[in-house]
Amino acid sequence: MTHLAISVVICVYTEDRWEDILAAVDSVRAQSLPAVETLLVVDHNPALLERLGKEYKETPEEVRVLANAGPRGLSAGRNTGIAAARGEILAFLDDDAVAEREWLFHFAAGYEDPRVMAVGGRTMPAWASGRRPDWFPAEFDWVVGCTYKGLPPGKVRVRNVLGGNASFRRSAFEAAGGFATGIGRDGDKRPLGGEETELCIRLTKALPDAVLLIDDRAVIHHKVPHIRERFGYFRTRAYAEGLSKALVARSVGAGKGLESERRYTTRVLPAGVARGLRDAALGRPGGAGRAGAIVTGVAAAAGGYVLGSVRARRGAATFTVPVPNRVTNTEGAQGEVQ
Repeated sequence: MTHLAISVVICVYTEDRWEDILAAVDSVRAQSLPAVETLLVVDHNPALLERLGKEYKETPEEVRVLANAGPRGLSAGRNTGIAAARGEILAFLDDDAVAEREWLFHFAAGYEDPRVMAVGGRTMPAWASGRRPDWFPAEFDWVVGCTYKGLPPGKVRVRNVLGGNASFRRSAFEAAGGFATGIGRDGDKRPLGGEETELCIRLTKALPDAVLLIDDRAVIHHKVPHIRERFGYFRTRAYAEGLSKALVARSVGAGKGLESERRYTTRVLPAGVARGLRDAALGRPGGAGRAGAIVTGVAAAAGGYVLGSVRARRGAATFTVPVPNRVTNTEGAQGEVQ
């Protein structure tokens, strides 16, 4: 396998996740295929920036600590990492996740084909309670940032990768620009998403021959705190996803923006409801709850999409797409802690 220089970008924003951040970095350091560097991009939190700078001051080449050079939020943090990174491949890991030892090895293997512009992996939930809540449908694991039931197994071509466990060639950003700000997460505010979907669709428009893959051997384990095991969060996150999809559709068109979602809602989710009702009829725990959660999740997402579409048409919801030469210009990266 051809050796590729891989930079890992981890965006962080709160000291409440201090131990999680250290665990994420340790999992990168333990990779069978070493990264050339890990970049910790701190989102407008001077205390955390200083603390991490002290934590990794002895390894400034291996672990680099940066301040988000753009507006607050995950997308701008990722763009800061892209601009500063030295690697040919940029891999992204959530700050509350740990990667298995072969994570980067499987990413790198995907790039043997020069047409491949992005490779994603499989994200497994690590439930705070120790087990999946009975009512929580696997078809909605995207609510907690994880791989959901309905995605094809193995190494397959996809429309988009999932941002918390993904990698891209640097040339992908040179062709399409970076992550759109105003779509994705902003700390602990409303749990929006969709920025990686918008980027991937924009990428394939810029490079029609580009191939995007998911290899489910590239595994990470993502923490799911107690609050995200609650039905209230489930409903809120589904609603926020609808808002996000409206912005994605506004950016890249509803045809591509909702292509996968149509198959998901017409095939995967009805089958999930049927399984839940069957389990309920057989007296298995959680069956009725899972069926009800799927229906509620669809309704919440649809409501968010309708409202988001109205706001987007009125100009109340805005986003910005970084131009290619800015997001890949390392001179634009600011605030590195030495």
